Amino acid sequence: MTDPLEHPLRVALVDDQPLVRAGFAMVIDSQPDLDVVVQAADGLEAVEQLRAHRVDVVLMDVRMPRLDGIEATARLLEQSRQGHAPKVIVLTTFDLDEYVVAAIRAGASGFLLKDAQPEDLLTAIRTVHRGDAVIAPSATRRLLERVVSAPEPAERDTSVLDPLTEREREVLQLIGRGYSNQEIGATLFVAEATVKTHVGRVLSKLGARDRVQAVIIAFETGLVTPGSD
Repeated sequence: MTDPLEHPLRVALVDDQPLVRAGFAMVIDSQPDLDVVVQAADGLEAVEQLRAHRVDVVLMDVRMPRLDGIEATARLLEQSRQGHAPKVIVLTTFDLDEYVVAAIRAGASGFLLKDAQPEDLLTAIRTVHRGDAVIAPSATRRLLERVVSAPEPAERDTSVLDPLTEREREVLQLIGRGYSNQEIGATLFVAEATVKTHVGRVLSKLGARDRVQAVIIAFETGLVTPGSD
């Protein structure tokens, strides 16, 4: 059970399908620690509304009229650069694979399949608000593997990994496989607090905004390959 907060997490829903928004809102508003405060039918409306409303987490559809979720995410985080920046979760389906990495590079903290279970949606909102990324479920890992294009080994630029120690490379590899801090600690036989320290150093050395960007780097450099366990 989630501990009560001083105030509920403020959530924005951005989707051009009213029934989808209504369904998500019903699930989210059923939780005492979550509150839907903004709903928008496209990216442009979302950017305009979020100038006036402070929110913690945005659920952002990818394909929408006027302004898609990729550009909306980039604009939203750009206008929030000097202040409170919400976390963005991109909503997608398997047939929209090509958009996901672009959205993450625009600043999204993760992505969720639209047919996810309600409890997964709620967990994702709380997870990204804590500063983590939504990358762990196996379906999401498979999706990530499909959207990251892996060039031939000779073409890969691995110089971004040079600042990492051997242990930090191990941690990045496990992050890339979708492991949580607890799972990384169990695999490497170290305390979870130590894992958090390693993860922080990895993100800093890579210049990665969050774990999702670190995962992209792990795939692009060949440290993790699609289908690896």
